[in-house]
Amino acid sequence: MDWDWLFEFLKGMVKPVAALAVVLIAVILSFMQNLGLEKEMVYSIFRAFLQLSIIGFVLQFIFNQDNSGWIILAYLFMVSVAGYTAGQRAKHVPRGKYVAGVSILAGTALTMFVLVVLNVFPFSPRYIIPVAGMMVGNAMTVTGVTMKRLRDDIKIQLSLVETALALGATPRQATLEQVKRSLVIALSPVLDNAKTVGLISLPGAMTGLIMGGASPLEAIQLQIIVMNMLIGASTVSSIMSTYLCWPAFFTKAYQLEAKVFSSD
Repeated sequence: MDWDWLFEFLKGMVKPVAALAVVLIAVILSFMQNLGLEKEMVYSIFRAFLQLSIIGFVLQFIFNQDNSGWIILAYLFMVSVAGYTAGQRAKHVPRGKYVAGVSILAGTALTMFVLVVLNVFPFSPRYIIPVAGMMVGNAMTVTGVTMKRLRDDIKIQLSLVETALALGATPRQATLEQVKRSLVIALSPVLDNAKTVGLISLPGAMTGLIMGGASPLEAIQLQIIVMNMLIGASTVSSIMSTYLCWPAFFTKAYQLEAKVFSSD
C-alpha cells in the first residue's frame, strides 16, 4: 500500500500545529483571568483539527470520484446538519428541525441551480461542494434566527395578534409585522457584511485565493459572486421558514396554538 499521501499530509500539518502557539496564549490568559475556559478551548481546537482532517480526506475522495451522486450526497448531509442545528436554536417551534431543513434546502438549491444554469460555476465537486457549504452555513444562521425571533415576537404580542384574528384577519395578516421584523433582524448581518466587505476585513474565499497565488482581481470577482449567492440563499431560506412556521403557530380555526407560546 502506498503511504506517501499520509506522509505528505503529516508534513503539511507542521504549520497548523505550530499555529497552536496562539491558542496556548489564549489558554494561559484564560487561566490567569480565572475564566474557566481552558478545557473548552482545548476541546474546541482538538475537535476542529479532527473534523477538518476528516472532511479533508472525504473531499479528496469525492473530488477523485468525479461523480454527481457524491455531490448530492455531500450537499444533503450539510443541509441535514444545518437543519438540525437551526432547529435547535428555534427549539420552541414545532417540527423546527424539519422546517429549518426544508427552508435551507429550498433556498440553497434554488440559488445553486441558478448559478449552474447561468454557468457561473460548473457542476463539479471542486466548485459545488465549497459553494454549497458557504450557502448552507449562512442560511442555517439566518433561518434559525428568523424562526426563533418570529415565535418570540408573536408570544410578546399575543394580545395584539389575537385581536387582529378576532377582527377577521388571516394568520398571515395578523402576524405580518412580526414576520417583517424577524426577517429584517435575521438578514441585517448578511446585508451589513456585504456593505463592508473588503473595507474592514478580507473574506475567507478572497483571502484563500490570494494566499493560493491568485491575483487580487480574480479574488474579488469570486468574492462578489459569493456575496450575491449568500444574500440570495439566505433571503429565500428565511422567507420560506416563516411560511412553514405558520401551520404550527395556528389551529385550523385560525386561533393561536396556546401550547406553542406557553413555554419560555
